[in-house]
Amino acid sequence: MSIIKNQEDLENLRESGKRLAAVLFEVARQTTAGANAKDLDKLAERLIRKGGDVPAFLNYQPEGADRPFPASICISINDEVVHGIPNEKEKIIKEGDIVTLDLGLSHKGMITDMAVTVPVGEIDEESKKLLEVTKKALENGINSARVGGRIGDIGYAIEGTLHGTNFDVVEELGGHGVGYKVHDEPYIANYGEKGTGPIIKEGMVLALEPIVNAGNKDVVLDDDGYTFRSKDGKRSAQFEHTIYVTKDGVEVITKE
Repeated sequence: MSIIKNQEDLENLRESGKRLAAVLFEVARQTTAGANAKDLDKLAERLIRKGGDVPAFLNYQPEGADRPFPASICISINDEVVHGIPNEKEKIIKEGDIVTLDLGLSHKGMITDMAVTVPVGEIDEESKKLLEVTKKALENGINSARVGGRIGDIGYAIEGTLHGTNFDVVEELGGHGVGYKVHDEPYIANYGEKGTGPIIKEGMVLALEPIVNAGNKDVVLDDDGYTFRSKDGKRSAQFEHTIYVTKDGVEVITKE
C-alpha cells in the first residue's frame, strides 16, 4: 500500500506531479489534426528526460502482460479505451477525434500518474457530453476520498455521476495506489458501494481514473496485448489525477 513515509518523499511527490502535469498539458496542446501519435510519444519522453526525470511507463511490465510497454505515453483514440500504443502502428489524429493521453513520471523515485481526454477540433455533441461527465466523475471521486472513509466510497461517487446518462463505467479497469510504484494497492474500482473496501488512511497516494464508455461497459483487448477497445465500437474517455490524502481532505498532486 502506497503511504508516504516522510516529508522529503512528499515534496518529491509534489514536484513529480507538477512536472508531469506540465509535460502532459504540452503534449495535449500538440494533439491536433494531422499529428502523429509516434511524434507525441517522442515529445513526452523528450520533455520528461529534459527535466532529469524518467518516463514511468516506458518498459514497465504490469502483472499479466506478456511484454513491457514499448512507449512513454498511452495514446488512445475514440473507441480505444486505455493503454493505446502510439509507436508500433501509424496513428494519425484526425479532426473530430477524442484522444486520451495517459502519462506517468518518476522524479527522484516518486511516481505520479495522470490522464486527460482532449477534443481535436470540433467534436460531436455526444463526445462533448462524454468528456464533461467523465471529468465530473473524477471531481466527485476526489471529493469522496476522506480519511476514515472506504475505497468503495470513491467508486460509488464516480458511478453515481453517470446516473441519468446513456454512458457506462468500465468495470474491468480502475484506479490504484501510486507513489513508490506505478501500480500499488489498493485497487480502486470505478463503481461500488459506500462503506465497503479498504479504509482510506492519511498519507495514502491514489491515482483516481474514471473510464467511461459512450455505449456499454464491455471492452475487448487487442492483439497487441495492451490496447483495450469498447466492444460496441463507441467512444471512451478517461480523466485521472494523482491525489494525496491528508487529515483535512485531499491534495491534487498532478496540477500545474
